[in-house]
Amino acid sequence: MKKRNTSKKSLTDWQRIEAMTDQEIDLSDCPEITPEMFAKAVVKRGLKPAPNKAQLTLRLDRDVLTWFKQQGRGYQPRINALLRAYMEAHKLKVIGKKTQRPSSRKRKTSAIVF
Repeated sequence: MKKRNTSKKSLTDWQRIEAMTDQEIDLSDCPEITPEMFAKAVVKRGLKPAPNKAQLTLRLDRDVLTWFKQQGRGYQPRINALLRAYMEAHKLKVIGKKTQRPSSRKRKTSAIVF
């Protein structure tokens, strides 16, 4: 089990940080964002979940579940995001065959991490 830092006090000099201008911030170690980076982006956890989540028991192949868990915290929202993308893609196929429209219900957008 990992030891957690229980100190609530930040060691950051927030007054100095807040006083900095954009030009004073050193971005030399931050790479430019390329289209390839966007293509490899993943959904970041920590955003407010969409309402109407349902709890269920789902059986997955052990290797699939292990792979998702190895990706780190937030594996369940990532599985949900992949299932949603699959569902939305198939809704578009169905719309082409029928005269249905996809749900216009607005969803919270997710952040992406590079």
